[in-house]
Amino acid sequence: MASSTTSAGASHRSRLRLIVIQTLVFSLLATLGARLYYLQVIAGERYQGKAASQSVREIVVQPQRGLIVDAMGRPLVTNRLTWVVSVDRTLIGKMSSADRAELLARTSDAIDVPVEEIAGKLLLCGDDGAVAGECWNGSPYQPVPVAQDVKEAAALRILEQPEDFPGVVVDRQSVRQYPAPYGINAAHVLGYLSPITKDELESAEDSGDSSVNGASVVGRAGVEKEYDEWLRGQPGYDQVAVDSKGRVREDVSGLEAQPGDTLVTSIDAKVQSVVEEQLAKMIATQRQTRDPVTKRNFEADSGAAVVMEARTGRIVAIASQPTYDPSVWVGGITDKQLKRLYSEAAGTPLLARSFQGQFAPGSTWKPFMTVGALTHGYAPSTTLPCSSAVQIGNRAFHNHESAAYGQITFARALEVSCNTFFFQVGMHFWQTLGSDPDDARAKDPLVEQAEKFGFGERTGVDLPGEASGRVADRRWKRKYYESMKDYYCGIAKKPQDTGPKGTSDFVYKFAREFCVEGWKYKITDAANFAIGQGDTIVTPLQLARGYAAISNGGTLWDPRVGKAIVSPDGKVIRQIEPKKERRLKIPASVLTYLDEALQGVALRGTMNWKLQGFPLDKVKIRAKTGSAEVYGKQSTGWVASYTKDYVVVMMMSQGGTGSGSTGDGIRAIWEALYGVDGDQVDPGKAAIPGVTPPAQLPTFGDDGSILPPARAKGSDQ
Repeated sequence: MASSTTSAGASHRSRLRLIVIQTLVFSLLATLGARLYYLQVIAGERYQGKAASQSVREIVVQPQRGLIVDAMGRPLVTNRLTWVVSVDRTLIGKMSSADRAELLARTSDAIDVPVEEIAGKLLLCGDDGAVAGECWNGSPYQPVPVAQDVKEAAALRILEQPEDFPGVVVDRQSVRQYPAPYGINAAHVLGYLSPITKDELESAEDSGDSSVNGASVVGRAGVEKEYDEWLRGQPGYDQVAVDSKGRVREDVSGLEAQPGDTLVTSIDAKVQSVVEEQLAKMIATQRQTRDPVTKRNFEADSGAAVVMEARTGRIVAIASQPTYDPSVWVGGITDKQLKRLYSEAAGTPLLARSFQGQFAPGSTWKPFMTVGALTHGYAPSTTLPCSSAVQIGNRAFHNHESAAYGQITFARALEVSCNTFFFQVGMHFWQTLGSDPDDARAKDPLVEQAEKFGFGERTGVDLPGEASGRVADRRWKRKYYESMKDYYCGIAKKPQDTGPKGTSDFVYKFAREFCVEGWKYKITDAANFAIGQGDTIVTPLQLARGYAAISNGGTLWDPRVGKAIVSPDGKVIRQIEPKKERRLKIPASVLTYLDEALQGVALRGTMNWKLQGFPLDKVKIRAKTGSAEVYGKQSTGWVASYTKDYVVVMMMSQGGTGSGSTGDGIRAIWEALYGVDGDQVDPGKAAIPGVTPPAQLPTFGDDGSILPPARAKGSDQ
């Protein structure tokens, strides 16, 4: 009985314990379930936001762009650190409209940038309202730069008061800097940078190019564009943990950005300084000089100059006017600044006249015509009358100031720049080889020779956007007629509008003639071609290349600015060698004759008055002056000159005669190149030590220092 009672009690206690355990388990499960429900449903969105805001983010680290230095190692383009303020789109996108507006207003006040401008930069390119060039083209998860060159006080304010600027990031980034050794500008040869476009980025991604990203800036002109792939470097990244306010709490991992390579150029900053100074000075002087033809001061609206190594085609200096400050592009250019660069009223400063400007060459064209004549029947002993004028049809073509010199040779014709002499040469070939004005295939030795010297084609210089010039031969005239006949015939078929905004008598008469026979290559076209007038146009760089071929014995080089690519640790990656375009088949006797004739221009001819007292027996300058007439404008002045070392060309639009407008500048450049002081020559005072450019490259030290190359040997003028 007792045993039965004990057994029943034990069974009861077991059931009780089981109930208690079940109750506890149920309570725990219920508590856990309730907590999970709270976390996932009731507070899920808040905790999900916290988790996201405390996540790991990958930030692209832009590489430091490579340096650009001159032939002596002087820095032309470097980098500097600047305070940059960025805004985290992800974080501010989670704010209420009121909080976001308050934050942007506070940030605007701190960095002195309008709220509208900040908001525009935060828009993703492709979003409604996005403006190309202002919107964000990078990762939507990366902070967007909204201001560069922020004052240090403003940057520190944001850094020291993070609670007032949630999602606003401040750091120091690298931007371009222009040291301007010897005060040089060099804007057109150096070029500029601007943000990568969406199409460019997509193209890079399709080709597997990882060197650019949405936040990259790329070269847009000059050597910055030509050598962009070497200069840009390779981006890196940082993976960082950020808190709910977008502040970096710790670095998780990363990959260092690789800096770009250094570009060594053939530019010499000291020579560049002299060339820029003289070009600007000549233009300023001519603007104060009265034009005897128009009876008003010369407009002198633009100009260009080139110094080239005669033996290699390397460019030592190249300048254009008007120019601009290259630093205007750093940090983004304003609409007002951009409009000025393209403004015709301002002289279109963005246009590099030295290799993009196209002008009638005037009498600087005559040496090439001389080669054409002397290799096609004429002889050095040939004489022709240099009369004051030549009658062609019903029109008289005159010499400058109607001067006459009697029977003269080619050499003397070059010295005095006799137009009527060369008119006869051009007319002779037209009459003997192609007197049919409708024959577009007729041969012309003068045209053929001009093309052999590279005119009418790009020189191949390593500067983007080069113009090709134009050789206005029979084929060109036919093509031009086909492209313009509808326009001019449209004018010709209507009565002349003589109102204030109507058609001038000259244009109306030209339109009527053009509509009837605009394709015909007449004897007047051939005569004008022979003296560098009419529709033939060249760039200053093309002319310099042509004269270099005369100087060096007939080799036509593709001009070069780049000289070498050097890695960040100082190793030469690539030598940029001069490229020989072709060897001209010109008898040595012809080149010798021409060389002596052009020396006569400096000794006795049209350039002599600007070289009085210059030691021409020691520095044997050969030269040719030129003045090209332009309808409705004042004349374009040219001087092309050379020694065995260099070619120096300078031109001025609406500047008058060649020697009158640029002669003093040409002389000053030659004095700097050879160390001329009065009638003495001191190579030790030359702009380039040893007179000629160094064959060697600068020396790059492990500590980042750059030393000039070994001293070059003397020259052979």
